[in-house]
Amino acid sequence: MKPKENMTMPVKKKRKLPVAEDHRMRKSKITRTPLHAAEHVTVSEKTFSSKKCMAWFQEYAGPDHVLGPDGMEKFCEDIGVEPENIVMLVLAWRLRAVNMGFFTKEEWLEGMSLLKCDSTERLQSKIEDLRSGLNDAVHFKNIYRYAFDFARDKDQRSLDMDTAKSMLALLLGRTWPLFPLFHQFLEQSKYKGMNKDQWYNVLEFSRTISTDLSNYDEDGAWPVLLDEFVEWQKTRPVAS
Repeated sequence: MKPKENMTMPVKKKRKLPVAEDHRMRKSKITRTPLHAAEHVTVSEKTFSSKKCMAWFQEYAGPDHVLGPDGMEKFCEDIGVEPENIVMLVLAWRLRAVNMGFFTKEEWLEGMSLLKCDSTERLQSKIEDLRSGLNDAVHFKNIYRYAFDFARDKDQRSLDMDTAKSMLALLLGRTWPLFPLFHQFLEQSKYKGMNKDQWYNVLEFSRTISTDLSNYDEDGAWPVLLDEFVEWQKTRPVAS
């Protein structure tokens, strides 16, 4: 389910100039381009309005000044992003939201201030930037780790297994070839939840272990959950 996008501006490619022309144009490039860039940043910063940002928040917040599930549904509809889209997880991470399905006014104002977004249109223009952050290995790891505490019931130390499977599908379902098998393993396993160590190691496993599991070290420091997954996979009947 893709958001309504087409919000990014195409990048203008630099034309390779002949040496003589390049020499004539060098001075104008030096004096004009930085000024233009500086003006752009200044205008962007000056036009962000905290007051406008909070008025935008109140369009979705309830009487308790918290944006909850009902407001979140309308917010997602307005920005053109499905609630289950991973972009919403990235946005929550950028807002440092504590509870899944909720934004407080403090989280909203601080996060949107950093994003320089005080309206639906401005946030829509940042959707692709939010999505592209998933392509950075360090950012993705941070988002993945954030997701554990974000989705966890705060009175529990572990993720319940249904939530863990849903979050893993969101984060790894399209990029980890072994995810369908791992999901199948979890479905039939005795595990009712996933703790933080297991959660963190699933990502490391997905990044470092080959799809045929040939480089998996049974004597390594992997959690028992992953030892059992490897054993389960290796002993499964081969499809004819």
